[in-house]
Amino acid sequence: MKLDENLSKIEEIVASMEKGKSYTVSEIQKLVGIETNQKASALIRQLRDNGVVVRKEEKGKAYFSLA
Repeated sequence: MKLDENLSKIEEIVASMEKGKSYTVSEIQKLVGIETNQKASALIRQLRDNGVVVRKEEKGKAYFSLA
């Protein structure tokens, strides 16, 4: 089931991120083993919308860290 798969990846993303460290979407994608950048972006967007991660931008590049 797709929903279970997504929830599993979301949990894996949160567990893999270190508090106080910022990550790009590509770094998170490689860290967790997500196949596409678009998929990683969609999952990270869900985490951001729910207040689990925060987004900051430096020199036009987006970085995400645990809230």
